[in-house]
Order: sequence, then structure tokens, then C-alpha cells
Amino acid sequence: MKQFSKPQWDRIQQRVQQQPEIVTALMAANRVILNSETCVPKTGIATWNLYYFCPEHGVRLLWDRHSPAAHRCPIDNKVFTGEPYDGAWWRGLNGLNAKACNQLGLLWQLTGETRYLEKVRDILMSYARYYPDYEIHGGIPYNGPGKANAQTLCEANCHLDFTLGYDFIAEALTQEQRDYIVTRLLRAGADFLVQHRARQLHNHEVKISSTIGVIGMILDDDAYLAFAVNAEYGLRHQLEHGLLAEGLWFEGSIHYHFYALQGFWSFEKLARGSRYSLLDLPQYRRMLSFPLQLLMPDATFPRINDCIAGQEKLNHSHIYEFAYQIYGGDDYAAALQYCYRQSPRRNLDALLYGVDDLPQAPIALIPVGNVHAPGCGLSVLRNPAHQRALLVKHSPYGGEHDHYDRLNIILFNNGKEILPDLGTTGYGAELHYGYYKNSPTHNTLSINQTNQPPAVPDVLNWHQEAAFAWLDTQVDWSKPAPVLDSHTRIQWNSESYKNVIFRRRILWLDDAIIDVSNIHNPHQQQLDWTLHVDGEALDPQGEPTTFTDSGPLRHLHEVVATPLQGTQLRQFNTAAGTLSVWLNADATIFQGVAPANPSVRDLSYLILRSENTEAQFACVYDLNDVAPLLSVTIEKKDDRTTVVLSRATGDQQFDLSVDPSVLPVVS
Repeated sequence: MKQFSKPQWDRIQQRVQQQPEIVTALMAANRVILNSETCVPKTGIATWNLYYFCPEHGVRLLWDRHSPAAHRCPIDNKVFTGEPYDGAWWRGLNGLNAKACNQLGLLWQLTGETRYLEKVRDILMSYARYYPDYEIHGGIPYNGPGKANAQTLCEANCHLDFTLGYDFIAEALTQEQRDYIVTRLLRAGADFLVQHRARQLHNHEVKISSTIGVIGMILDDDAYLAFAVNAEYGLRHQLEHGLLAEGLWFEGSIHYHFYALQGFWSFEKLARGSRYSLLDLPQYRRMLSFPLQLLMPDATFPRINDCIAGQEKLNHSHIYEFAYQIYGGDDYAAALQYCYRQSPRRNLDALLYGVDDLPQAPIALIPVGNVHAPGCGLSVLRNPAHQRALLVKHSPYGGEHDHYDRLNIILFNNGKEILPDLGTTGYGAELHYGYYKNSPTHNTLSINQTNQPPAVPDVLNWHQEAAFAWLDTQVDWSKPAPVLDSHTRIQWNSESYKNVIFRRRILWLDDAIIDVSNIHNPHQQQLDWTLHVDGEALDPQGEPTTFTDSGPLRHLHEVVATPLQGTQLRQFNTAAGTLSVWLNADATIFQGVAPANPSVRDLSYLILRSENTEAQFACVYDLNDVAPLLSVTIEKKDDRTTVVLSRATGDQQFDLSVDPSVLPVVS
């Protein structure tokens, strides 16, 4: 066994003796495979696990080992048959088989029970029998093909577990069995991955390279290792070129940030101490630490870009166990303490790679100060006393997993997300491309109900002091589009945004937020400035209308519209209490409801529409429940916008200059 040195393995066995329930948990996690006849596809019929979603509710279907041709939705029990569900079912089986190889192989080493050895051997020998003849197939957007599965990424994920499982049982196999598995499965898989690793920065290429490297470590093959680590677009290249300045993975999704890091870790767990390890490079520490600075008041990560519901949760013990063992650090210990707040520390990563004991004294996890990360293009304004946070996304375009939502905002109050980012659903579900991923379904600007083209916003001013924080940021679509070393496909409308400049200024106060958007719209396109509120509108006003019959907001219903004259108030009942939104613009207000995520319920939309060549949408969010705003006056002049907030306790005036070098004047 090459995964662990003898001292490491001795320590692991001691831990198992102290925590025998780990063996029970491993048995339970693999019971469906262990207690079933070994089933391996004879042809390459597996497709994509992200097709295994209900097309109506956007939730994952219930996978059943004994139901390969009928697939049930957990919301309404509707059964789906045929493709793409059948092929996705086989992808699920391949994944469970591969995981069982790894985990049952570990159980064989821990217990010596031959049933675990026999099951792993049967699975590996079966795949080795069929793998060379699996048809190369694919057709999944953005992805290379597969053999056992329909994309190169899935191929890599399965081969990682196949290889680790093989390592656990290799010494108990005959030489003939070892040669058969190595030649027809492990090397055949590695060679396929080498052939289909793409020349791009991408989380897929990290995972693919990691698996090639693990196979190289297990088989003592320097050619595989050199390709995995040091070739162009290998692990070193990805690590050195794939991070934004503060340490966020360039794709801009917290989920894919950790997914890429998981790929790096899969290799480093075997490579540490070898000449191929990259653990001494500084990038890993930045990757581990920066996301923790983005935690929202409820200890979730912001659901920016592609993030399927649930992936925003901090449950990354598989990342931070190994990180804390290698680097130490209170922030990593705090993350682990949170992961184990409701359950004991009983998992494989703690067993195999963790330190003996975590610190007992609680370590603060949720950041309390503001974060301004111009390289990553994220700013978070915080008021910890009220569990309040506002995130502004001014990040550079991140490729296929990005959403088209420059200058999008997310707002938490009283620990609840009230202006959410919806994230997305399974990529095979219609609502992914048809709804969640688009500009009109974010708290930002869309033009002609189309998607924003790639751009790199500029920060014109950032300032913080005791009385307020100020962020002035702008995206200019007259500038050339950024060039990204990552494959993508065009899902935007450059013509609609031609020569448009979108500037958003945020004044963060103790009990209110002033949000002013200015749009230079030289071709008089249809501008839609959108907020969606996770709550019920208390005072929708206007005449019933249809917002659109096409595009992502064809899902918007119960729509009313009215002209916006002067400054108007709209209120919403949210989980955090009443949200009062004061609006000022020369525009039409549309209100309606559309799907939340999952799409089993609706949330409220508020859209301001204008075709002015110079449009301003001004908004004040009142966050004071004790002394709410009685009135708001907003006046736009040539060189400034003046906002007066009136409460029973008195008035405050704020002058916002058009000059980005001039800070707001508070009086």
C-alpha cells in the first residue's frame, strides 16, 4: 500500500480502535453496493449525473440501485423514464462502484474481512474486462468525452477511486490479476485522460491532472507524474495561473473554488514529501483562507455564479482536515469546529489526514470587518451587530461557470438573505440555462432582457470610516472584452450592450443603504434594473400586465406595472422583518413573482425599466426597525445626487458627486 507510510498507518489503526463506529459508518455508506450483485455496464451507456434532476422543480431525483428505468422526483413523486435519466442513473452507479472500491478497500485493510476484498476485486476486474471497449462518447457542453462516463471529468473522478481501491488490495491479488487491472483499467484510464486533458485553465483539468498524478504515484510512473504536475496546463500551471489576486479560483464560484482545491488535495495527499508536491507554494494558503473572509452572517458562502442549492454550506471538512494537519492556523480550526458543530468528528478525512485533536476553545468564524478584494472583484460590507452584510460583485468574467451579473448585489439582514443570489440547479435541468444563469434573474442590470457580455469592472473609489463605507464601481462595455484562457461558449448579446456604461455606487450606513445606478445608454436600449426579494410584496401597485412571453423572465407572473413618479416606497415581508425600499427614477415599475431555488416556491421581483440615454435608478434600503424612514427625497443635479433621509429622530442629507474622486458629503 503506497498511500500511507507505516507510521501513518499505525496512527490510523490506533484511531480506529478508539473510534470503532467509523467502520460501521463505512459499511453503511457502501451497503447498497456491498449487499448487491456486482453490476457494471457492459457498454459505455452512462451519461451525466447533472441530468438526474426534475425538470419542473430543479431538484435531484431519487436514485435507486434497483430502479434503472424509473426515476422519482422527491417533491411530487412523479416518475421519469427514458433519456436523459437512464444514462444519468448509470453514471450514478459508476460513481457508487468507484467509491466502494476506495472505501471497501480501506475496510479490507482495517478489518481483514475477505468480503470487502472480494467486492473490490470483483468491481475492478469487471471494469477492467469492459473498459478498453467502452465507446468514447460525450456531447456535454464545455466538456471533453468519456468512456465509462460521458465526460472526461467524470472519468477522472471514477479512476481516482478505482486507483486508490486498487492500492488497498493490490498485495492480496495475484500477479495476473494485478496486471489485468493495471493494464486494462488504470493505465487505459490514465492514457485516455492524458489524451483528453484540455489546454485550458479549469477545475476539470485540475481533477484530471490529479487523477493522472495519483495513478503515477501508485504505479511509480514518472511519465504520468511529469505530465500531471509539470506539463503545460498541469497542476503547477493551474495553481500558478488559475487564481485571482487575493486567492479566489478564477471561475468565481465558491463551489468550484473548493472543487478545484479538492482536486489538488487528492494529489497532494499522496505526493506530500515527494519532489512532485506543490505544498510549499504560497497559493494553497491563499486558496484556503480567502473564502472564509466571504462567509455571510449565517455562515454560508455567497451563491455567486454556478452554485447548486446546498453547495453554499460550509461543510468542507474534507478540505480543512488536511489543510490544518499541513499548515495549522486558527481560521482552519474554526472552519473545522463549525463543520462538527452538530455531529462528531467521525469521517474519513479526519481519520486518514487529520490531527489527533482540534482546539477545544471556540474560535470565532464569521468575519466582522469589511472585505474589499479588488483583484477578485468582491466587496463585502458588514454590520455584525445586526448580522447584516452586503456583497457587491465586480469580478472579472470567469468563464463557463460564471453568471452574467456584473455589479450584482446580495443582502443579508438579521442573519437572513433578503436580496439573494439564486445560484443555480443541475445543469441538465431547463431552469439552469433558461432561468438561473441569466442577467435578468440577478440584482443587477439587463438590457433587452439579454445577458451581459464578459467584462472586467473598474473600482472607481473605495473608502471606509466610522460613519460609512463607500464603493463606486463601473463596468464599461465599450472596452474590449477580456480574453480568458478557458473554454466557453457565447451566451450573451454584445449588440444590446454596445457602448453602454453601468456605474453603481453604494453608500453603506448604520441603518440604511443608498444604492445609485447610472447607465449611459447611447442607443436607447431597454434597461431593466432588477431586485428580487426573498419575501412577499406588501404593497404591489399598478395595472396587471404580461412582462414577457420569452426569455428567462417568462417565468414572471402576477405582474403589475405603474409609472415611477418622484420617490415611491415598496415594502416586503421577509424572514428578517419588513424591508422598505424607496425608489427614484424616470422609469416604469414592474412587480411580480418568479421561482426561488429550488423552484418549489416563488420570491418577489421589482424591476425598473427605462430607455433613457442617461438613466439613473436610485434606491434606499431602510434597515431600521425602531425608527423607520418617514420620507426620502432624492434629487439629481448635473454634478451630484442629493439624498435626504427623514426619521422621527431627524434628517440626514447625503451629497453624492459624479466625480469618482470626491467622497460623499454627509450633513
